[in-house]
Amino acid sequence: MLDTDQGQTVRLDDYRPTDFLIHLVDMTVRLFEGRAEIETRLTLERRTGTAPDAPLVLDGDELTLERLELDGTPVAADCYEASPDHLTVSGLPESGHFTLSIGTAIVPENNTKLMGLYRSNGIWCTQCEAEGFRRITYFLDRPDVLATYRVRLEADRRAAPILLSNGNPGETGDLGNGRHFAVWNDPFPKPSYLFALVAGALDVLKEPFETMSGREVELAVYTERGMASRATYAMDALKRSMRWDERRFGREYDLDVFSIVAISDFNMGAMENKGLNIFNHKYVLLDPDVATDGDYAGVETVIAHEYFHNWTGNRITCRNWFQLCLKEGLTVYRDQEFSADERSPTVKRISSVRTLKALQFPEDQGPLQHPVRPSQYREINNFYTATVYDKGAEVVRMIATVLGRDAFRRGMDLYFDRHDGEAATIEDFILCFEEAGGVDLTQFALWYHQAGTPTVSVSESYDPDTRRLTLSLRQELAAGAAGTGTAPMHIPLRFGLVGSNGEDMDATAEAGAEVEGDVIHLREPEETVVFGGLAERPLVSMLRDFSAPVTLKMDQSEADRLALARLDPNAFNRWRVLTDLIGGALQEASRNAQSGGQIRFDPLITDAVIAAAADDGFDPSFRAQILSLPGESEIARMLGENVDPDAVHTARTLLDRTIGEKGRTVFERLRQEFATGGAFSPDAESAGRRAISNVALDFLSTVDGPAAASRQYAGARNMTDRMAAFSILVHRFGHEPEARVAVSDFFERYSTDELVLDKWFTIQATAPHGETVETVNVLMSHPAFTLKNPNRARTLIGAFAAANQVAFHRADGAGHRFVADRLLELDAINPQIAARIATSFRSWRSLEPARRESARETLAKLSEDKALSVDLRDIVDRSLR
Repeated sequence: MLDTDQGQTVRLDDYRPTDFLIHLVDMTVRLFEGRAEIETRLTLERRTGTAPDAPLVLDGDELTLERLELDGTPVAADCYEASPDHLTVSGLPESGHFTLSIGTAIVPENNTKLMGLYRSNGIWCTQCEAEGFRRITYFLDRPDVLATYRVRLEADRRAAPILLSNGNPGETGDLGNGRHFAVWNDPFPKPSYLFALVAGALDVLKEPFETMSGREVELAVYTERGMASRATYAMDALKRSMRWDERRFGREYDLDVFSIVAISDFNMGAMENKGLNIFNHKYVLLDPDVATDGDYAGVETVIAHEYFHNWTGNRITCRNWFQLCLKEGLTVYRDQEFSADERSPTVKRISSVRTLKALQFPEDQGPLQHPVRPSQYREINNFYTATVYDKGAEVVRMIATVLGRDAFRRGMDLYFDRHDGEAATIEDFILCFEEAGGVDLTQFALWYHQAGTPTVSVSESYDPDTRRLTLSLRQELAAGAAGTGTAPMHIPLRFGLVGSNGEDMDATAEAGAEVEGDVIHLREPEETVVFGGLAERPLVSMLRDFSAPVTLKMDQSEADRLALARLDPNAFNRWRVLTDLIGGALQEASRNAQSGGQIRFDPLITDAVIAAAADDGFDPSFRAQILSLPGESEIARMLGENVDPDAVHTARTLLDRTIGEKGRTVFERLRQEFATGGAFSPDAESAGRRAISNVALDFLSTVDGPAAASRQYAGARNMTDRMAAFSILVHRFGHEPEARVAVSDFFERYSTDELVLDKWFTIQATAPHGETVETVNVLMSHPAFTLKNPNRARTLIGAFAAANQVAFHRADGAGHRFVADRLLELDAINPQIAARIATSFRSWRSLEPARRESARETLAKLSEDKALSVDLRDIVDRSLR
């Protein structure tokens, strides 16, 4: 594969195996103040068929070679060439095993990129995915090179009493002069991106776990000093994840210990290093006084996700980075299923679809479009995207829909059995399901190779004389920036035919497209399905549970959709129908606001939303989802072109007030019925009660002003209620005294808690007012802000750019220029974070002409900067293409 250091394009078709195999990695890492010394002894073998004179070419990144030995003898100067990016060694044995010992030295304290080995807050830590191991030592740093590891760590005992690495603990001891060592042995071959070490003064929470075969495993959650008491929920979530994976997929943990470490400075959410998961501390540390219900749900999901990687990512890894969705999309599907089982399946599905539409659909529609498995990349860090993760999960979900639950489980079992200990491909994965289900998934596999969101159009006609319903279906896939083809896909459409009694009608598919149970298999550009034996015209409930990641266009009257909102036995589709109705109304209102026309909302639609909120037959969490109307970014995506964020904001605000006024009685009842009191509990039912109470408060505030929110803020007994009130005050009443008081009070209450201060920055950065540009600029100089902390950069600059359409796309271009200036500052510190924030420009072409030109000019100016990192330049140049 080609080197990516200078941004060269890497192509799937260029893949070939390495010339050498690495069987064993024996590392000694000596940690000192301001320096780390690494000795790496590799046991290698020339691959069969490799030319006998082929040199060994190892990857590096900002490295300096200090020592090089072959089988214990120094390598002659004319037999190697070392640069910061590569180490090339010639004159190696033609056959058999040999050892190569490499000495390097680095300064972890200076590593602001937070990739490789770095030190932050006194703790040494690694992040090696995707290509960070090469920043520690020279190596064949690619996912298809699997080796076993033995790691010896040495450090000052006071600075680092805890020494952790992958695998099982081995020998420990004293070295004198206040230093000590610990040895770790990982018996399972792994790629270098899963290597990890942590060293520092840490607190720990430990608990035992018995696996389904009766083995005892020691679980540990390590935190920075004084924080272990906040790790109890993370430990509980870990145990539940382990038990669920045993029950649902038959997967048992395989080492003697499993450790999680919570770190404050971390580029990612978490990392699944074998046996030693390293987490951004926001996904571990919880306390009702500082964490919201959303934080609890997020910790549960991320803990599960990283643990599930033990099998889908670690025991079976990726042949190359083009197969990234094989571990990430598959594991997102698994963590979604876990959360659905732990909480409400319908609410979890709604949450997942909201995320998909908010993040992945815009990606599919813009210049950063790429297929679930890309065919080329310039910087792999920029392909950790919603398409790989969230659409990748949807593709796995469709496989489960096509095969059915039992056959899908057989396919997963076959995949685990066949490829354990291997670096696999998408083709390997799909073949297991073809064999387990006895199906041909050739056409289905296009989901991995073709970019874009298909549009499925459905029209219906009912003949009362013959009692037949005919559905006409059409699929279209528009050509996009990725240029990957538009061939018809295999799209599984889950459906129901709903009778006037609110029950699904029995119907027989007499002709047309294949129908299995409640799934229509759409394979051709156009197909029809004829159902017979229907005593009345049914209401067609299509795309239940969002069975495919498509845009659905139903030729269906408003009356029918409103009837489905009342009668559909599929709760997800009740939510979808109402959301689509509201979305259509908001699109029309936004266009009217932009043109200066009158804004009206159909009372039948608003009444339907209020009626659903008042329906005691629904659980509170589902009713809260019904009332969570499409956000401004989602409305902009639905509009598609000539978007004026101010007009969208005007329409959205007016709809809130309209519903607040019409539903006041309902919302007052909900507030009274679901008012939270007593001790906080993070369980799903309690969280649902808080959710519906707080969304009711939000609607009431549009009518009654800030008083109620101000009272709740002051008297809140948990962070969920306090944050809900704080958000209302800052976002809806930012110019009022109550909001200014809350901003000051919030900081004073939580000034010493980093995680809560992240919330403080975010709420202010996302206030939908034009002057927020100036507010955020001022916050850049706040003593609690630093660009060096990834969380802080994301919560202020990232949140502003991604979640504040009004201010980011301000008409005078000030928001665009502010973000561009910050990107240049960030790029010099942490290119990976800068690149991820830059993706907020992805939908710039959908803006109205003046804002569109401002965004284009901003990106073009960024592109002219010769000092841009490969990470940021890749995003900027692809955004402009």
